[in-house]
Amino acid sequence: MRPADRTPQAMSTVDDTAPLERSPGDRRADHVAPDCRGADFYAIDPSLRRLLPLYLDQPLCAHLEPSLRRLGVLAGGRLDELAAEADRNPPVLHPRDRWGRDQEWIEYHPAYREMEALAFGELGLHAMSHRGGVLGWAEPLPAVAKYAFQYLFVQAEFGLMCPVSVTDTSIHLVRRFAGEELRSRLLPRMLSQDLEAMWKGTQFMTERTGGSDVGAIETVAERDGDVWRLRGEKWFCSHADADVALLLARPRGAPPGTAGLALYAMPRRLEDGARNAYRIVRLKDKLGTRSMASGEILLEGAQAWLVGDERRGFRQMMEQVNLSRLSHGVRAAAMMRRCFNEARAAARGRRAFGRRLDEMPMVRRQLLDILMPAEQALSMSLFAAAAMDAADAARAGAEGAGAAGAATHAAGADAAAALRILTPLLKLRACRDNVRVAAAAMEIRGGNGYVEEWVNARLVRDAQIGVIWEGTSNIVALDVVTRAAAREGAHRSLARSLHRLLDEASGVPAETAARARGALDRATDLVERVGAGGALEPQARRAASALYHAASAAVFLWEGARLRGDDRARRWLLADLVLRFRLTPDDPLAEQGDPGADAAAADALLD
Repeated sequence: MRPADRTPQAMSTVDDTAPLERSPGDRRADHVAPDCRGADFYAIDPSLRRLLPLYLDQPLCAHLEPSLRRLGVLAGGRLDELAAEADRNPPVLHPRDRWGRDQEWIEYHPAYREMEALAFGELGLHAMSHRGGVLGWAEPLPAVAKYAFQYLFVQAEFGLMCPVSVTDTSIHLVRRFAGEELRSRLLPRMLSQDLEAMWKGTQFMTERTGGSDVGAIETVAERDGDVWRLRGEKWFCSHADADVALLLARPRGAPPGTAGLALYAMPRRLEDGARNAYRIVRLKDKLGTRSMASGEILLEGAQAWLVGDERRGFRQMMEQVNLSRLSHGVRAAAMMRRCFNEARAAARGRRAFGRRLDEMPMVRRQLLDILMPAEQALSMSLFAAAAMDAADAARAGAEGAGAAGAATHAAGADAAAALRILTPLLKLRACRDNVRVAAAAMEIRGGNGYVEEWVNARLVRDAQIGVIWEGTSNIVALDVVTRAAAREGAHRSLARSLHRLLDEASGVPAETAARARGALDRATDLVERVGAGGALEPQARRAASALYHAASAAVFLWEGARLRGDDRARRWLLADLVLRFRLTPDDPLAEQGDPGADAAAADALLD
């Protein structure tokens, strides 16, 4: 950050992000491995650049290319600087305004406000899939495009993507379930890119009595004329001062459990400008996502509007939860890519024992262990987003419009069912992989990675939330096997979609294709057996993980068949690695793999 860009709060006597000036002969900095600050995150990600044309129509791909390139430069430069500054200066809750009134407000660092201007204002990440006009495209952008932008943004800043995502998903619920009057009240504000006029959204669901057990929610709603009054407490509220919050409450007299919950939209301020009757009691002192305000909310008769059917609030809210889970999977993919870029930069820029680290076989294996789950998460994110586009197009009566590539193989009901299980699969596996990958990247950087001056510490802290938000790993795995599979049969729809991909993956070596089909069939059967319940239920995470790995191998093969040359070979090599190391049983006491083949794989994928 240039000294002229700094705010008074951010001023210091030394600008350690500026190029190092040293006297002749001072080579101490040469012994410290570099990081990715200043890199173009779009340019150095060949997978994203090669894969997007497989999932997006060519005219749209060409139109978005300049914006993606701009964001790639920002993510490695200015946005990365702002993210570090906002992480060091978290939001502060002020219980009163300067007049002594009990109107609490949250103070954000200017770096956070500048990131908001980029995400909501310039890029319109919250609105791009809901209306035309964002980034100069006349129609709403497909989910594939939206998540591509999120993927680049999160490589620099994770915390702000929560407000972006919950605004996006809140718009979805209002559009889909609210009545005409409520839609006309909320949507123009929520879809705006004018930061002074727009309403940002959020969801408040967790209570002390009901985290994953949503049916235990105690917040009560009582009708008061044309509005409802809410009383209760929400325990973990991310984006605590959003302009409108979607939340679940139990109408007075409604039955217990999830069947008695209704969905409400609660504004921060009323139409006359007065504050609504709820308070932010305190902000959470969190391990990660420090730039974004999460707090505890006390509802003291707050006004709210009913959204949709009073008897289907939980089912309606689950649409937002599932959309948030998909976004979490994309965010995990982004963070793993940042981890790989950081690990590669450190390994290339550090010498020990007379060699660069990335020349050492064990380090190369570790880099490969970071890269493989990152590539899995990227391909599965794009495939899931394409399924979402196909399902939305079918729902709108224009099957296939606005989506290309893999989405054309999963139209209508099959696309929706495949998406139903893809979403928790991606959230489960990508978020869990992200925790391990962040730790591995820190280890490659060594002691400096443990110091907050470098991005690795923040990546490790932020990775943890992915396995908690929108359902822990156990909850999400059970959703895969006991709901999506056992109740809805979504695993079979997904398997059909993936077999269609393999049918069209021309040129794949017959033995590799056969292994992929066999692994997919066995994983699908395992999910079905575990979903039947009984003694096998504790294996839900293992079964869901197996289906994720089998699906990613099939997607890799399909992608490779549509690429050329080295790009094709790399996707097929990734499929082979997944089949060998994730879906083939091994003897823990035997030598593993073929050293020559494994070294060749590292050469092909890392160099």
